[in-house]
Amino acid sequence: MLYGTAYGNGEKRENAMTHAVTAEGLRKRYGDTPALDGVDLAVGEGTVHGLLGPNGAGKTTAVRILTTLLRPDSGTARVAGFDVVRQAADVRRSIGLVGQHAALDEVLSGRQNLVMFGRLHHLRPAAARARADELLARFGLTGAGTKPVGQFSGGMRRRLDLAVGMICSPPVLFLDEPTTGLDPRGRTEVWDAVRALVAAGTTVLLTTQYLEEADQLASRVSVVDAGRVVAEGTPDELKSALGGDRLDVVVRHATDLPAAAAIVGKVAGAPGEASVDLDARRVSAPVRDRSAALPEVLRALDAAGITVADLAVRRPTLDEVFLHLTGSENTTGKAAAA
Repeated sequence: MLYGTAYGNGEKRENAMTHAVTAEGLRKRYGDTPALDGVDLAVGEGTVHGLLGPNGAGKTTAVRILTTLLRPDSGTARVAGFDVVRQAADVRRSIGLVGQHAALDEVLSGRQNLVMFGRLHHLRPAAARARADELLARFGLTGAGTKPVGQFSGGMRRRLDLAVGMICSPPVLFLDEPTTGLDPRGRTEVWDAVRALVAAGTTVLLTTQYLEEADQLASRVSVVDAGRVVAEGTPDELKSALGGDRLDVVVRHATDLPAAAAIVGKVAGAPGEASVDLDARRVSAPVRDRSAALPEVLRALDAAGITVADLAVRRPTLDEVFLHLTGSENTTGKAAAA
């Protein structure tokens, strides 16, 4: 982990910031393999910015460069106003980094962990204890502060890990898949903690494999694929790029899926674009006129003798945007088509 304090004595920050993190043309190669191929990024102060992409897309490489753990081959990046290459020490004093695995001592209590990390960051004993108590309260862990971390639930561990990352109040926090392995309750606890941090002014760059997580937390999202940013915008803007509403039809019998897909695609005016989820017995397609599509598809399915279990018109999900932009395919859809 890296943790932040007030700005150091390095070079002065250049220009008044409107963005807490910026990158222009970042490139990095591992041998003949490009990990980053000209990544541009702009993260507004006091916001959550989601960095999404399939495994191997370059997300981790980008974070390692932005946190000064790796030097770029070319391009520039600034974090909290400091250049990540020329002012690396100042960047490190200005950030927190919370990785996928909690770096906590399980024998020590939650409070003892926080005091220990405070002392490692040169807080005086009294200041470290006061900061530990403040953070336990802030992350809803006061009642558990005297328990060994080995007795914490997954959600409590991640909240404590976030608290450790905030020991010295860094203005920028990097979260690398912070809810991996958590159950829904633990994930919600971490989401609430992240929202509280941002409400207090912290900027968060979030990498995640959970599309719902980015939808819940991020005000803007960058989708990375093959080392490039292939799309960027608010979650709603990215969803709108898929063509507005989508029509979902769930059929009673899985054997009706191929015929239902053909009908739904034709009614939606998007033949061949209907996706099929075999497990859910669902056909989905983009529609331009939701009010006309609903009765028309019902009549067509009824005429074909297909029994409908459920019918709805909805906005696209961020999962669908992700799959569309990264060229991934719905394996259940392929199975149904086969």
